[in-house]
Amino acid sequence: MSTSTISIDEFQALEQKVLRAVEVVKREREARAAAEAEAASLRQQLQVLQSSSNAAESEINTLTKEREAVRQRVEKMLEQMDDLL
Repeated sequence: MSTSTISIDEFQALEQKVLRAVEVVKREREARAAAEAEAASLRQQLQVLQSSSNAAESEINTLTKEREAVRQRVEKMLEQMDDLL
């Protein structure tokens, strides 16, 4: 029967490695949680911006149609003025 003995120094070194590994895992979990929270915030901001963009696009379309209608009316008035001359 063989028994392996670990010296106190080896055991303490192993204990330190385990503690460092636990700290690394904790930091990585915190970093992941922060990254996920930031991603969720960015998704929400993107949704708001898309909504604003859609509203602006709709307003631009409306203004373009109104401009075209005004242009046609002005052209019609100019034609009528030409007929008078």
